[in-house]
Amino acid sequence: MWHFAVSVFLVELYGNSLLLTAVYGLVVAGSVLLLGAIIGDWVDKNSRLKVAQTSLVVQNASVILCGIILMMIFLFKTQLLTLYHGWLLTMCYILVITIANIANLASTATAITIQRDWIVVVAGEDRSKLADMNATIRRIDQLTNILAPMAVGQIMTYGSPMIGCGFISGWNLMSMCVEYLLLWKVYQKTPTLALKSAKVEESELKQLNVKKECDMKPAEGVQLIVEKDVTGFEPQQEKEISCAARIAEPFITFRDGWVAYYNQPVFLAGMGLAFLYMTVLGFDCITTGYAYTQGLSGSVLSLLMGASAVTGIMGTVAFTWLRHKCGLVRTGLISGVAQLACLVLCVISVFMPGSPLDLTVSPFADLSARLFESEPLPTIVSPEDKSEMVFATGMSNLLNGSTTPANSDPEMSPEPVPLISVSLLFAGVIAARVGLWSFDLTVTQLLQENVVESERGIINGVQNSMNYLLDLLHFIMVILAPNPEAFGLLVLISVSFVAMGHIMYFRFAQKTLGKQLFVCCTPDPKAVSDSSPPGNTSTV
Repeated sequence: MWHFAVSVFLVELYGNSLLLTAVYGLVVAGSVLLLGAIIGDWVDKNSRLKVAQTSLVVQNASVILCGIILMMIFLFKTQLLTLYHGWLLTMCYILVITIANIANLASTATAITIQRDWIVVVAGEDRSKLADMNATIRRIDQLTNILAPMAVGQIMTYGSPMIGCGFISGWNLMSMCVEYLLLWKVYQKTPTLALKSAKVEESELKQLNVKKECDMKPAEGVQLIVEKDVTGFEPQQEKEISCAARIAEPFITFRDGWVAYYNQPVFLAGMGLAFLYMTVLGFDCITTGYAYTQGLSGSVLSLLMGASAVTGIMGTVAFTWLRHKCGLVRTGLISGVAQLACLVLCVISVFMPGSPLDLTVSPFADLSARLFESEPLPTIVSPEDKSEMVFATGMSNLLNGSTTPANSDPEMSPEPVPLISVSLLFAGVIAARVGLWSFDLTVTQLLQENVVESERGIINGVQNSMNYLLDLLHFIMVILAPNPEAFGLLVLISVSFVAMGHIMYFRFAQKTLGKQLFVCCTPDPKAVSDSSPPGNTSTV
């Protein structure tokens, strides 16, 4: 709820401008990119209960504090504007973004420890149970992504931003108590959560390769490294750490985290997932903004977002079924093919009637005009005739450099924009969610099963950093080419990055399964693990 509401509040604060929202998004992405490995290392080095409780309290306390500050700003905004020439209000904006960023970092720590560590321990050796738990958590996420914006929207519509801030603060206070109690109960009912040894047991390392000798080499290598670290740990504890060493420790952790991530057997799978974040083909502010320029109303967009959530839930169901029938690695391959097949519709939409793609218009023209020539923002002309075309919209194009000014001859006014292009675009985006979420769950479980317990935090922290890095690049790409005429080019670049991500995963699957990659009929991993001796690990 807070993730959606904070953007709305920041827009309301700054006079319906996206500046504060953009700054907040940049700060959040940059913080996770730089601190992801350090957060993961902190998760690894502390007890599970301490990490979960601390991150939960910090996250909710930050949101509550942010809500109170925002209430004060909304209440006394006019007075704050007159104090110290408005600098006090600016400091309040900085304080809000800083505290909201702390809440996001704490949320990242919570997600790593609960969704990447606790869930693995609770599921035990039952991989089918682990897959079902992952899918259930993702379905809950999809449902909350529908319900939370609806709740915040109703409160903002029939109440006020100040009432919305108060409601969210109270909601987080109540939910923090409930979540704290539930975590404690889960911890009490699962005694293995209290056991967190730095020493790696061979049975913990779920190797992907079918050959036993290939499986033993990485496990032996990790075992030797850990034993060496354990034997050399006590003498280092006796030495007093210098001030320079303390300063350098976060940078060393950052470096070691990325090196450890690169050396993981599932490195290519993780990189493939990260590449999927370099896309404009999602229901974020960029795609919805483009939809508005093509004449889609807010009600239509809300229906499309609901449809995307439904297909996302279908993807979680498809994941559990495919994993049972074909195995985990092949599920990722099939999901990737399904996603790319659906995104073909998005590629076709670029060249269909109604697409604003115009490569003769410089993608930098609109940006340079606004930055250096101080041109006014574009306005939308209301439609005059909506009955001229059966499958068209009457909304005119944005009046930028490539379109006709509003005061021109009526005969030269822009024609209605056909909906064929935008319809194909959103059909592809919505259908691709099935493969997307199935693939996301596949990589998530691969990381859970194949990263040793002592490195789960730092590896998943680096994975989050990679995701945010590619997400940042996609925002930079849009900033460089913001005009609607260039959106088709962004679609083609996005599909190319998605394809590269799935090519990386295909290479990982090929290295893992070899000639058995295209043999889709495999027994259920749970059945294999139940029938095999305790010392053996089942294949995926």
